[in-house]
Amino acid sequence: MGNDHKAAVTTRVEKPWGHEIIWAHTGDYVGKLLHINAGQALSYQYHDKKEETIYVVSGTLHLHVSDDDSPPSVIELVAGEVFHISPGLRHRFEARQEVDLMEVSTPFLDDVVRLDDRYGRSVE
Repeated sequence: MGNDHKAAVTTRVEKPWGHEIIWAHTGDYVGKLLHINAGQALSYQYHDKKEETIYVVSGTLHLHVSDDDSPPSVIELVAGEVFHISPGLRHRFEARQEVDLMEVSTPFLDDVVRLDDRYGRSVE
């Protein structure tokens, strides 16, 4: 192994819905583990540039999605299932029971347009 390899540093970020652990962050991609507490949900949001793919590790994720202003459809994803979120797709992750999921995305972490939020964070 050359000197280019080094131990990665993880960052735990507490959220009102649970927490995330950022386990990879480069100029090209970001890898996260999201833990969503039972009965909690992330904001209903979309991204202008950020693209992400999620992999459900445990639990059943209730994924709310819509291409436009119409009411979202709800898709249930169980452990082992994957979903790709393109820029512009409106989405919300909801956990009726605890859910862990992996997310790999482009590195635009601040690219979040919130449309609705249960925790009083600013919305569009």
